[in-house]
Amino acid sequence: MSLEIISMIVIVTAAILMVALEKLFPYTKGQKIFREGFFNDIILYSIVQSYVLGLIIFGLLNWIKFNTNLYQYSLIGDWPVWTQVLFFVVTHDFYIYWFHRWQHKNKFLWRTHEAHHSPKTVDWLSGARSHSLEILINQSVEFAPIILLGAAPEVAIYKGMISAVWGMFIHSNIDVRLGKLQYFINGPELHRWHHSDDGGREFENNYGTKLAIWDWIFGTAFFPDPNVRKPKKFGLSDTPDYPLSVDEIKADKKVQSVFIIIYKDIVSYIKQHTYAFRKFK
Repeated sequence: MSLEIISMIVIVTAAILMVALEKLFPYTKGQKIFREGFFNDIILYSIVQSYVLGLIIFGLLNWIKFNTNLYQYSLIGDWPVWTQVLFFVVTHDFYIYWFHRWQHKNKFLWRTHEAHHSPKTVDWLSGARSHSLEILINQSVEFAPIILLGAAPEVAIYKGMISAVWGMFIHSNIDVRLGKLQYFINGPELHRWHHSDDGGREFENNYGTKLAIWDWIFGTAFFPDPNVRKPKKFGLSDTPDYPLSVDEIKADKKVQSVFIIIYKDIVSYIKQHTYAFRKFK
C-alpha cells in the first residue's frame, strides 16, 4: 500500500474520530454537525480547492526543481527522515506564527484571512475554510524548502498528513485539557479563543498552529481558566455583510433540496473569495 493511500486513510480516520469525540466530549455543547457551510467546507475548501492548489503549487515547485540549479544545493537529504520531518514542522510553524500575526495586523492580508474566521461554528472542519490566496502563499512556503533542500520524497507526505490532522484537532469542539503541555503544543483550548467573537480582542492572540510555545515566548498567549470562562461565540460580527453559506439545518425547519444547498454553497464560496477584493472604506 502506497504512503499516499496510508496518509489518506489516516486523515479520514482522524476526521471520523474527531466527529465522534465532539459528540461524546463537547467543549461547547449544542453545536451541530451539519451547520452553516458544511458542504462548502468539506467539498469546496477541503477537497476541490486543496486539490487544485496542490496541482499549482507542486507543478511550480517541480518546474523550479527541474529547470533551475537550485535543487543541487541539497542540505538535508542525508538526515534521517524523522529529523527532516521534525525540522520542517518546527521551522514552518515558526513562519506560520509570524505570518499569521501579520495577517491580523495588515489590512490587505486580513482580507484573505477573513474567510478563516468567518465560521460561526468552530469544529474539526471549520479550519479548512481559508482563502485560496492564503493557502497558495502558506503551502508554497511550506513545501518549497522540502523540495529545494533535497528532502526525502516521503517528507512532504508526512508533513501534509501532520498538518491536516493537527488542523482538525486544534479547531475541534473537543473538551481536551492538555495542562502544562499547553505551554508547548497547541490544542482546542487555546485555538478556540483565537476564533472568539465575544467583543474583545481575544482573537488577536494564540497565533500558533502546532506549537504554542511561540505565543508564550512572544507575549501573544491568551488562556483563561476554562472552568471559569470559555468563548461564547465565533465569527465576524464586525463584518455583518460577510457572505456566509446556507445553514444545512434551517432554524425554521424547512427542508431544502440538496441541490439548492449545493448551488447556494458554490455561490457563497465564490462570493467569499471575491469579497476579499472589495474597496476599503
